[in-house]
Amino acid sequence: MLRPVAAALALFIGFTPGALLAREARALLIGASTYPSLDERFWLKGPANDVDLVARYLASNPVLPFAPDNIVVLADGVDGGRAPTLAAIRAEFAALAQEVAPEDFVYLHFSGHGSQTPAADPASELDGLDEIFLPVDIGPWNDTVGQVENALVDDEIGEMIDAIRARGADVWVVFDSCHSGTATRAAPGAGEVRMRQLPPDALSIPAGAMAEAASRSRALPDPRSPTDAPVETVGDDGETGRLVAFFAAQTNETTPERNMPKGQANRRIQGVFTYTLFETLAERPGITYRQLAQEVLRKYVSGNLARSTPLFEGDLDLPVFGQGAGDRILQWPARPQGTALRIDAGQLHGLNLGSELLLLASPADADDATLARFTVSALTTFSAQATGDYSLDALPPGAVLRKIGTALDLSLTVALPAPGTAPAEALDAAIGVIARDGLTGPRIRFVPAGDPEADLRLAVFADSPRPDALWFMSAAGIVDIDELAQVPSVTTGDKDATQLARMVAENLTRMSRALNLMKVGAATAGASALRVEAEMVRGRYDAAREQVLPASRVAFSGASVPRLVPDDTLGLKLANPTEAPVDFNILYVGSDYSITFIDNGRMQPGDRLDEDYILITGDSFGRERVIVVVSPAAAGSAVEDLSFLAQDAVARSRAAPAGPQGLADLLATAGFGDTTRAAISLSRKKKAAEPVPLFLQFEVETVRP
Repeated sequence: MLRPVAAALALFIGFTPGALLAREARALLIGASTYPSLDERFWLKGPANDVDLVARYLASNPVLPFAPDNIVVLADGVDGGRAPTLAAIRAEFAALAQEVAPEDFVYLHFSGHGSQTPAADPASELDGLDEIFLPVDIGPWNDTVGQVENALVDDEIGEMIDAIRARGADVWVVFDSCHSGTATRAAPGAGEVRMRQLPPDALSIPAGAMAEAASRSRALPDPRSPTDAPVETVGDDGETGRLVAFFAAQTNETTPERNMPKGQANRRIQGVFTYTLFETLAERPGITYRQLAQEVLRKYVSGNLARSTPLFEGDLDLPVFGQGAGDRILQWPARPQGTALRIDAGQLHGLNLGSELLLLASPADADDATLARFTVSALTTFSAQATGDYSLDALPPGAVLRKIGTALDLSLTVALPAPGTAPAEALDAAIGVIARDGLTGPRIRFVPAGDPEADLRLAVFADSPRPDALWFMSAAGIVDIDELAQVPSVTTGDKDATQLARMVAENLTRMSRALNLMKVGAATAGASALRVEAEMVRGRYDAAREQVLPASRVAFSGASVPRLVPDDTLGLKLANPTEAPVDFNILYVGSDYSITFIDNGRMQPGDRLDEDYILITGDSFGRERVIVVVSPAAAGSAVEDLSFLAQDAVARSRAAPAGPQGLADLLATAGFGDTTRAAISLSRKKKAAEPVPLFLQFEVETVRP
């Protein structure tokens, strides 16, 4: 990830929603995969696929289509693309700066390796390091000039972008690269996942030079500050183009590429950030940058995609591409193709084989005016075929196919550790007990080591301080070594098969509940949800006064991931601008998969809530989430109570209480039932549409002070 600070990519915050339409849309897509000067183990596969995906989406998106001649591709491995050398990148940026005009829109995309080098100007870098993007003709470290040959330094990228903005063009730039060079541990089967990280020693940067640069660091950063730093602005005359920047990860994190999307036969290696970003755009065209950012963060969690923290800067309340569209109604023109109907939407748009579609005579028809039901029978990234019991000779002009629901997979697939170790053999015996006694039910399935579809991976590290432990790892199966202690684990040598079975089953059940809670929230996003206003508020608790310091309270949105230290507090601002009462439930999902019920209540129309609820302790550190569930309230009914979802951390034993009815039915299925799939309607054209519960997710990172 290129350094997300305004000195390198100065962000001009000055334009408001409803900005003028772009006169012309242009794109420069850069994807560096093959690096001849580097060892082949550092070569990538995903950047070429990223660029191909982005180019196809830009040319066909319904909000602001890009003319093919205005999409420049610098990517090796892409038909018609030119090699992304340093000279080619500089030349295309220079050409853009000459060609753009005021109110044009420019999209820039960088996929490939990044790294860090000692700063050419140490006074400009707090940490003493420059972030660099690596073109394919990258060379080694040149000790004479103190630079990596042909590296594209963040400051130069900022200057090239500013030259475009100086012409009055608006810019959206996406970086799907990272700079962390820390060592990692990988579970068996993680080979299909590759991190876009290049450690400095791969570029022959002397360790002494990196250490010296770090020693010149001019300040110890506040652990809470990386996502909360104010954004510097440039110019105030309204003529400089606006800039929004999306980054795949923080400067001290890695970002992966892997087979995407999960579960599809024709998936291919993609940058997880790029695919998730454009999958969300395809499903919800016309949203704002903030909504896009929130959905990407939500999908990272509900899909268990990556451990990195994407970062988003600029005026995020603007519509993507500078123009908005209507609500999320997933429908497309239906065109006969043989005995089937073809639609220009595919897996990127949220379709799956077997997805159910309604055939309607007009895009404005309600669901109950359906002519027939069709099912997706063939699928690619951007297109699909649907079949149904309907004579295509009677197909009305302008007919559409509308997706009426989204399949919500509430199962958990767990990859086993590689065979041949004592912990793996102990687990085999325990799985026999799990199956015999039905400890997990059908929702949790065990698959062989290396299965690419696994949601979680069990690993054994013989060289770790706990060689007899089973480690419960994410789908990627990769973790930084210094974070291994935060990964849930169970020792095997001190347990018989029955004891180990119960511990493994309990851990997996608790992890499944926490993950499924966020899957349900992701499925309702963008549907006909309640329209409420919500913000989280970070504060600081004064133990001596036993109160939150008023001056410390700062609001943040779901598009940012603030870092919190012990004695920080989290509060909720909530407003009900609707004409009906609503109930709210506040849940806290810990990094250890614990779920804490915080509070619930009812808000009448016009009510506002502003309360401090959560005190951060030093019990655990990592990615944690506040989930606010807002549901419509019937007159005279009891307040919706989701306290039954509470559970302790995965390493503790706790019985699961029974849950209530109503909204809780789906959540109970997610955490306690045997059903493996459920569906939530996305349509806003129903005859009597009822608002669905709104799931608001706020992510935080708890860190040591």
